[in-house]
Amino acid sequence: MSSRRRALVVVPTYNERENIGPITGGILAATAEVDVLVVDDNSPDGTGRLADEIAARETRVRVLHRARKEGLGSAYLAAFAMALSDGYEFVVEMDADFSHDPSYLPEMLARAKDTDLVIGSRYVADGGTSGWALGRRLLSRSANLYARTILGVGVDDLTSGFKCFRRQVLEAIGLSTVASVGYAFQIELTYRTIRSGFRLVEMPIVFVERRSGQSKMSWAIALEAATRIWAMLDSRPGTNPGTRGA
Repeated sequence: MSSRRRALVVVPTYNERENIGPITGGILAATAEVDVLVVDDNSPDGTGRLADEIAARETRVRVLHRARKEGLGSAYLAAFAMALSDGYEFVVEMDADFSHDPSYLPEMLARAKDTDLVIGSRYVADGGTSGWALGRRLLSRSANLYARTILGVGVDDLTSGFKCFRRQVLEAIGLSTVASVGYAFQIELTYRTIRSGFRLVEMPIVFVERRSGQSKMSWAIALEAATRIWAMLDSRPGTNPGTRGA
């Protein structure tokens, strides 16, 4: 099937062997509108090999193997290049660990037809988190407030990693100059989208703590996000601060 006007769901992986089968199955079952690209950073636990087995029997699944662990941002940039080259109209970022429920995909894609970026948001009405300790909730809320205040944008969940871009956004926001690696990558792409005059909407989701495996969050990633925000201020957004939706 031609990829034109279809969506590509990008799932970066590093040691996600327990999750990769269920998450790809969940994505494929959620909607027939999407293909899946697994981007594996040479996982020692064999995630990449298992993903190859899945791709061998599922025509809608492909695998991009990378030689080493290079970070979330780098994985997504490689995937975006493939998606644009292959003619996909929409590109979805999604975690491998079921923190992002595949059942949200049909609504996300429906909303994407009327805007440029859809953000799966924990911090709009009807959104939320499940399974988080109080400290983590406070850290996440504080990080979003910090980023929102410095950048001067009206987006409640700047650090969300569940989002759908229209291809025109990815073509316009200067991906070759994105330097962020971890959670700052999510902030930077949303900020660039707004700064370039595109429209966005925040769609409520409930973010669920991973079912299995280990979180990739670290203090180094958090510090990078805090410091990289200041480097994003090479120019202020125009009069369009993004459109929040419920």
